[in-house]
Amino acid sequence: MSTQNPRPAGSESPLAALARLGITLPNPAKPVAAYVPTRLVGNLLYISGQIPVMNGQPIAKGLVPREVSIETAVSCARQCTLNALAAANEALKDRGGLNAVRSVVRVGAFVACEAGFADHPKIANGASELLVEVFGESGKHARAAVGAPSLPLNVPVEIEFVFEVG
Repeated sequence: MSTQNPRPAGSESPLAALARLGITLPNPAKPVAAYVPTRLVGNLLYISGQIPVMNGQPIAKGLVPREVSIETAVSCARQCTLNALAAANEALKDRGGLNAVRSVVRVGAFVACEAGFADHPKIANGASELLVEVFGESGKHARAAVGAPSLPLNVPVEIEFVFEVG
């Protein structure tokens, strides 16, 4: 299979963008239940919900904004995205890793929060903005950002992704 970047001519590859940003991808997280981290169907790579873990441990726990600040939750969304990029890079290793991603199709963000909290989009921006930093215009995507009473391991954010693969 080709390891060439399927992105438009002249655009920076995702792996080059990560290097420019000084970002090293974490090791792909292991699933915490009975599911697979990614599933490639046709040209769509579905990435299971990613939580904000580093070295196997949550970087924050609790409800937004009572126990977790909005700023910390935004950082959690960014970590979820880095974990998703690591999962995609691993899933696509025979195709050139992240360089095989043509575009980000959809992001679904879940925020564990108190009733009445309404800043879900601000938290999801932690993911969306990083995707645009890494993929440029191809990183712009459809999105849902919703509240939930709780999430796995008591984390404040979980995000699922769909990428188009070239």
